[in-house]
Amino acid sequence: MKAKATIRLMFASNKQLSALINALTPEVHKQISTRSKVGLSCDGQMLVLDVEANDTVALRAALNSYLRWINSTITVLETVDKAL
Repeated sequence: MKAKATIRLMFASNKQLSALINALTPEVHKQISTRSKVGLSCDGQMLVLDVEANDTVALRAALNSYLRWINSTITVLETVDKAL
């Protein structure tokens, strides 16, 4: 059974969106699992995360990983912005 999910996240800052894309692109190009495939793009001010997996367990694992990385990256970017 194939499982798919698309997550769209709106960003107010192009700078933050660009930094996030640059941070996650190496992860997308180096797929660590054969059970899931991830695509990352931007649509205007929106980050688009497409995940396709062989099953719902693999889908959930990939989504959790990428959403945690996105959250961590945003937290770091916000901390850096506050420090400047």
